[in-house]
Amino acid sequence: QVQLVESGGGLVQPGGSLRLSCTASGSRFSINTMGWYRQTPGKRREAVAGIMSDGTTSYAEAVKGRFTISRDNAKNTVYLQMDSLKPEDTAVYYCNEIPSSPSWGQGTQVTVSS
Repeated sequence: QVQLVESGGGLVQPGGSLRLSCTASGSRFSINTMGWYRQTPGKRREAVAGIMSDGTTSYAEAVKGRFTISRDNAKNTVYLQMDSLKPEDTAVYYCNEIPSSPSWGQGTQVTVSS
């Protein structure tokens, strides 16, 4: 079973940037499509970005042009560079495969506030 550990969250002012990291266990990482998801209280978890094994990326409309997903297969790590952050980006961010596996990490809190 894949184990996922997210890091890099924090408090940032509107317009600021953060870079999230997620390290995954398992030998299948390099062939899996990976994604970043986020969740706010009372709402369903939503996918915000995905990256295929060949590097092809996709983004939710709400983050397109501001977020960049990347991966380093040698390190079993996927990243999310978040720029021009808005208060509505405040959420707990998780990584997982796409489609998601049942095993979720603890997530990392991102708070965008002045």
